[in-house]
Amino acid sequence: MYFDDNLSLGKLQKNWRLVAWWILHRLTTPLRAMPDFLIVGTQKGGTTSLFNYLVQHPRVYAPFRKEIKFFDSNYFNGLPWYQAHFPLRQKLEREQALTGEATPYYMFHPTAPERIAQALPQVKIIVLLRNPVDRAYSHYQHMVRAGRETLSFEEALEKEPERLRGEAEKIAADMYYPQAAHIYYSYLARGRYIEQLPKLFSIFSPERVLVLRSEDLYTAPRETFFQTLDFLALPHWEPPRYEVFKQGTYDKKLDPKLRQRLAEYFRPYNRQLYDFLGRDFEWDE
Repeated sequence: MYFDDNLSLGKLQKNWRLVAWWILHRLTTPLRAMPDFLIVGTQKGGTTSLFNYLVQHPRVYAPFRKEIKFFDSNYFNGLPWYQAHFPLRQKLEREQALTGEATPYYMFHPTAPERIAQALPQVKIIVLLRNPVDRAYSHYQHMVRAGRETLSFEEALEKEPERLRGEAEKIAADMYYPQAAHIYYSYLARGRYIEQLPKLFSIFSPERVLVLRSEDLYTAPRETFFQTLDFLALPHWEPPRYEVFKQGTYDKKLDPKLRQRLAEYFRPYNRQLYDFLGRDFEWDE
């Protein structure tokens, strides 16, 4: 099975120049670099903003698209397809520049971390973690806007175990198995970070993994961005402004009682995360 969505009829009708550019990328695949860094999560945690800050840096070159989704949804397309998304290796070497991508499903996907380690043993991993209560509600609202969720938030939370039952195991066993339910309805599961982070640290050496607090990216973007640049061994530089990209807006606030219930639900998982990382993210209030 092979499906290159960069060559779809819809893409051709929408922007034939972009399709032509992609064909050029495919023809020059062996000359292209592989990523130096990956932003692997979490969804609704600021990954788009951080990625956009990085690719504005004079020594960071953007891939063909921000969210390539190779190590999760497009793995069957093969490594050359993935490599075709990145800049020419000679150009990066000449400019002493880096390249990377951001796919927030990688951290939560059952087998993506192992696939990444096999293909990119020297890659640097960046993780953004957001208060899981806020993340869950933002995720839910995103699904509602996309027309993929018709239940109330409380109903969706109650139905989540049923919706996700066996999905991770099926995805791990079959790269062609549809991943929609696992992506769409994992409101609680994605926020149990302690079930995801240890795998990353067991596969990648700790000095190759940077864990950031999403709230810090919003309240102290300059310091958080500089921390990221230091991790990537890039010189300090700032974008013209720290714009928030893809910020979801919704009129209905999370019910305070439900928020408290969710805070209590996540509290033991958060405490285990704090112990694991040796940092208190202050999400328990």
